[in-house]
Amino acid sequence: MTGYSPIRAARIRNVNAVAKLGAALIVSIALMLTIDWVSAAVALGLEACLLPFAGLTPRQFWLRTSTIWIAAPIAGTATVLYGQDAGATLAQFGFITITQGSVSLGFAIALRVLAIGLPGVVLFATTDPTDLADGLAQLLKLPARFVLGALAGLRLVGLFIEDWRALSMARRARGVGDGTGIIGALRRLGSQAFALLVLSVRRGSKLATAMEAKGFGGEIRRTWARPARFAGAEVALVAVGCLVAGAAIAAAVVAGSWNFVLS
Repeated sequence: MTGYSPIRAARIRNVNAVAKLGAALIVSIALMLTIDWVSAAVALGLEACLLPFAGLTPRQFWLRTSTIWIAAPIAGTATVLYGQDAGATLAQFGFITITQGSVSLGFAIALRVLAIGLPGVVLFATTDPTDLADGLAQLLKLPARFVLGALAGLRLVGLFIEDWRALSMARRARGVGDGTGIIGALRRLGSQAFALLVLSVRRGSKLATAMEAKGFGGEIRRTWARPARFAGAEVALVAVGCLVAGAAIAAAVVAGSWNFVLS
């Protein structure tokens, strides 16, 4: 991925988060209406052309999307091995049968995972949770109590890694859970995960009490420090999402591979 520009990055970050959410949802819904490789390939190709404008450096892009690149071939391989058999048999290993239909379906699933996952991750990598909350409450008119609670939860997610690291260092310093082997590792993982759960519940309870004390749970109409706007840049981004979705569907229909999942 090339073509990173700080100016482009600033432009993408300034686009309202609701528009990013809308564009990603439009593409995802269009691709979930059918299972074929043509629509997924067209959508993925168009997205690849737009990625240089996403505002991420190559390193940021590969780090943030690494799980998707791992999940896509795993999903495709599982479909090839255990998917519905159709067409000629290509190979058979015991109860596992690989056919032309399962290979085609696995390829389509892998492309679909990439085409749906990449734009969502890339768009939200440049989204601040506070901006998203502002947009959901002001533009989509979602209840302020729900939006602010979700925002507080998202803010706490980033603390999980730090808490996990601190718990590991504290347990190591105290000599707790030094067992060896798989059983010892599973015990350490279980006890540390339970400790993280207890810590998270306590922190969440304190945060909820503090928010209630400051009036976040009130029924009166709330004001917002930063107004959310939906202007030309937002309309353009949603239009791009519609074009990608429309081109993918049109290509599948023309190629004769359109396979409506609800039919």
